[in-house]
Amino acid sequence: MIRQRNSRLDDGAIMSLIDSQLVPLSHMSTNEINKIRKDIPLRMNRGMTFVVSPDPNKEAVAFIHFLMHGELLYVDMMAVATKEQRKRYGQTLLEKAENFAASRGCKRSKVMVDEGNTKGLQFYQKNGYSTVRYIMISRCYEMEKNI
Repeated sequence: MIRQRNSRLDDGAIMSLIDSQLVPLSHMSTNEINKIRKDIPLRMNRGMTFVVSPDPNKEAVAFIHFLMHGELLYVDMMAVATKEQRKRYGQTLLEKAENFAASRGCKRSKVMVDEGNTKGLQFYQKNGYSTVRYIMISRCYEMEKNI
């Protein structure tokens, strides 16, 4: 089931997903990652987070966090637990975020994908995103899609 994030129930699982699925793909130093980790709770309170959970009272096995700025949807983070991959959870979460944002006036979506995240690049391309540019300083690809 997909539901909105329940911070008390989901934040520990979301941090584990970030640590296991996103941090290994990052090119940041350990110090930079530790600083960002401290900011995650505040970051999660900005924007919106949907999670996939086996039932309403169980913690998340996948999540998407996004922000909306005028006509732009910005996909901030998304991760799916390794044992839950290939079940279309990522695609379902992305579609839910895009539909939610479109219903509130967003016209396009943007995401940044780390340089070595081949699976991520393929996932977003499969879901209609195109690479706009490579940002050398952060070693990531900026991808966009009209929604």
